[in-house]
Amino acid sequence: MPIDDPTVKAEVEAAFARYEAALVGNDVPTLEALFHDDPRTIRYGGGENLYGMDAIRAFRRSRSAEGLARDLTGTVITTYGRDCAVAMTLFTRPTAPDRIGRQSQTWVRFPDGWKVVAAHVSVIDA
Repeated sequence: MPIDDPTVKAEVEAAFARYEAALVGNDVPTLEALFHDDPRTIRYGGGENLYGMDAIRAFRRSRSAEGLARDLTGTVITTYGRDCAVAMTLFTRPTAPDRIGRQSQTWVRFPDGWKVVAAHVSVIDA
């Protein structure tokens, strides 16, 4: 199995960048489009456990647009074959300088593009 095929990696990096821009811009339609629309899609957040796209949609649509700016560090994206990737990153927010966020995403290529099928966000003390 090829790991980090340059073409595949570039595709996932672009999808990841699109997700990040949508997240900090609170572009809910794009955020929803980048998650696989399936009851088996999971997102564990800082204060919520979301099972299925319906729960993820409800969370995104009710979340405040305030305080979403953040800076990423240590981002690692690894692709496995042509259709699977894992993205890991750390983040800090100006509103919480003493905290470090951690985000992991599993991406899968579907006929309509790369989608997150599992995500986890947590925050720890710096």
